[in-house]
Amino acid sequence: MKLVPLGDRVVLKQLVAEETTKSGISLPGQAQEKPQQAEVVAVGPGGMVDGKEVKMEVKAKDIVLYSKYAGNEVKVDGEEFVIVRQSDILAIVK
Repeated sequence: MKLVPLGDRVVLKQLVAEETTKSGISLPGQAQEKPQQAEVVAVGPGGMVDGKEVKMEVKAKDIVLYSKYAGNEVKVDGEEFVIVRQSDILAIVK
């Protein structure tokens, strides 16, 4: 199955959470904070959204930072994805 976002939405796949801190302390699963960094899987067409022209500035395979509580989590074919609006993406990591 393939996810095709509509409007100004972007499908993201979260990057794997760190299992140890910088100082070497191992974290159990519950203590690990979900990363706010993800890879763009698919991008909507943009266009007119809420009466405003939206130009999509991210593309597939970009690594991005997004707002902590943004989007909707979905599970497709056993894989987890987050669908966010482009405005919830804070930066592209280069």
